[in-house]
Amino acid sequence: MRIRVSAGMAVAALLLAGCSTSNELSAGGQGVRFVEDKPGTECQLLGNATGEQSNWLSGQQGNEGGSMRGAANALRNNAAAMGGNVLYGVSSPTQNLLSSFAPTASTMTGQVYKCPN
Repeated sequence: MRIRVSAGMAVAALLLAGCSTSNELSAGGQGVRFVEDKPGTECQLLGNATGEQSNWLSGQQGNEGGSMRGAANALRNNAAAMGGNVLYGVSSPTQNLLSSFAPTASTMTGQVYKCPN
């Protein structure tokens, strides 16, 4: 009985630790910038990327700034992994009725470009 309880607590702790981590900005992600104007012809479109921050444990509690920052960090990291250094047309879905009752994931999407420095 004691082993079952200990094993159950260990599994629960691992699950909670895995769900509560936030998206840290990687070294590559630090070199990715957001732009409002569409990149010129000197830039190469690499595709679309998505960044997501889970809010399941932290909840939004009326302040989604931290979760959106985590989604932006994940988006920048993903763009860097694709070889890009510019994000254009970044958007995030608006909150919906479900997010008023249950914490939902914050998501950001954008077009990834590789531009000369």
